[in-house]
Formats: sequence, structure tokens, C-alpha cells
Amino acid sequence: MPSRPRLPRLPQLTPPLDAHRGYSQHEILAELRRLILEGNLPPGTGMPLGELARQFDVSAIPVRESLQTLIGEGLVEHRPNFGYQVTLLTAEELRELYVVRESLEAAALAAAVPRATADDHELARETHARLERAILTENALAYHRETRNFHLALVRPSGMPRVVHMLEYAWNITEPVQPMVHASTADRVVLHADHSKQLAAFLARDADALLLATGAHHERLNGVLSRLPTDTGLFAESAGQKDI
Repeated sequence: MPSRPRLPRLPQLTPPLDAHRGYSQHEILAELRRLILEGNLPPGTGMPLGELARQFDVSAIPVRESLQTLIGEGLVEHRPNFGYQVTLLTAEELRELYVVRESLEAAALAAAVPRATADDHELARETHARLERAILTENALAYHRETRNFHLALVRPSGMPRVVHMLEYAWNITEPVQPMVHASTADRVVLHADHSKQLAAFLARDADALLLATGAHHERLNGVLSRLPTDTGLFAESAGQKDI
């Protein structure tokens, strides 16, 4: 039987709101979700109940409840006789999720353009500026984080909260892979040029131009995904690979 994956050294945890009472179950859930989405717990990372309970200085019960919620969100999986671990996707599953993201994003963008307010435009400009700084400083982690913020800034004015929620759900499942961190600097520069076209169309309230730029952006994203390393533990083996 293969050894269970271990919990890596975690960054400093966000302190509980009530230091005397300690972490609530809600706070544990939020903190575990944050650690996964920010890439501190890569795909396949073991999440043993005992170690996590010691980290939060709580019993195993609130940790187990939090992990069960994260299973429902697609961020954690449980394997009998193996335990909990951060979900490990196959390369094919990652590409499928990007197809889902593209479809949901297109639907929300078409509705967002005419509804966007001056505040929505300002938020889009601000997130684009942070992306620009990440490119100039070659900060791959910041670029990955701000890419998400930029895309969500464009779709949230849509007035379609369920669609936006589904988009965030699909996006979250892909986050542990950190695709933009593993992309090359040249790829990030090209993708950011797409973001500039998206921003210009969004500010001009040109839905057709925005959807055109977004379609080209996703086509380039698919190319980036096809070049991600598949032999470094980043992905689970597909059924075809296991048969080889």
C-alpha cells in the first residue's frame, strides 16, 4: 500500500476572531479553503485529520466537517484506507473544466456589459492594473491570483448570481493546479494582452468585441494548458496512462 501523502509545513494561519474560544468550524473551513485556493496545499497533498486538528488546536470533529464541505466543493477528495487529500485532477479533467468556465463566462459577460456601473468599470481598471504590475515584476503567483480577480470583475455586474456562482465553483476546482504559475513568462505576457482587449471592450460597452476577445483568450489558454507538465505530480494519471 502506498504511503499516505503528508501535510506540508503551513504558512502562518489567520488568527481566530476570538482568541479565547479558538477557531470555530466556519473559520477552519474558510482557512483550509484559502490555503488550497492560494496554492499552499498543492494537488495530492495529504490532509490528515490529526495533524490539522493540532494545527488549529481543536478536536477532529470541526476539521472533519470542514473537509466534508470541501469535498462537496470539489477541492478535497477522500479515498478509503488513504484519507483526505487535495483533489488531484487529470490533465483531461482540467481542460474540461476550462471548457465549462468558458461557457459560463461568455453567458455572464454578455449580460454584464450593459449593466456595468462606473464602480464596476473602476474595479475592472484596478484589477487590470494589478495584473500589469504582476507582469512587470514577473510575479507569477500575483498574476495567477489577479487573473481570477479580473475575470470575476467583468462578470459580476451580469445580474446572474447563479451563473457567476457556478463559474466560481468551476474556477475553484482548477485553482490548486495554479496553471498561470506554471505557464511561461511569454505565455503570461500574451494572455495579458488579451486582458487589455477585454478591458477596452468592457469599458466601451461593446459586448460583441468583449466576447470576441474572450474567445481568443480561451483559445490561447487551451494552448497553455496543453503545455503544462504532466510528469511532475501536478496531475493524476488518466485511465489511458495507467494502462501503458
